[in-house]
Amino acid sequence: MKHIADSTVRRLSAYLRFLEDFEHRGLTTISSDELAKQGGTTSAQVRKDLSFFGSFGKRGLGYSVPELSGRLREILGLSQHWRVIIIGAGKIGAALAQYRGFRQRGFSIVAAYDNNPEKIGRTLEGIPVRDIAQIEHDIQREAPEIAVLTVPAEAAQPMLDRLVRAGIHAILNFAPTQLQAPPEVTVKTVNMAMELEGLSFALTNRE
Repeated sequence: MKHIADSTVRRLSAYLRFLEDFEHRGLTTISSDELAKQGGTTSAQVRKDLSFFGSFGKRGLGYSVPELSGRLREILGLSQHWRVIIIGAGKIGAALAQYRGFRQRGFSIVAAYDNNPEKIGRTLEGIPVRDIAQIEHDIQREAPEIAVLTVPAEAAQPMLDRLVRAGIHAILNFAPTQLQAPPEVTVKTVNMAMELEGLSFALTNRE
């Protein structure tokens, strides 16, 4: 498959949420214009995004809501179940462990890790907090596919290096730093400061 831009993947995820809402409301078909309006984009962009993955819908009839939502789940890998580990059992790690939406989308958090003796052995919403020293052994034994980093900035790169050596190929990073990883490893960084700066820009430049 050709390279798909992150912005396209984010729009596909948004389309899926709109389609699921339509399903709950009993709607069976939707046009690209309606989908574009929900997503704040254009019908041409909707058709372009979907065209990367095949032919969808019929001209004049629109898209079948159940069929398109099913295909988007397949495209986004949500027809599978993914095992996730959280590195760092602090406030962000605890908040993520409490989020019930992950399991609904096929993401199962199997463990959290920390180096604080006061946290090791406890649970976060039923998720065990383990000693970070045993993480390589656990990865080999339990084969999680995704790791979430919620550690301080100075600890993030060394931790990523450990995860990569242990065989992890997908990492979601909440640490406020840019990480380096081999080409075969995908790293997504959640930068909350940048998101807030985007909002401040919007407020500052309102007409």
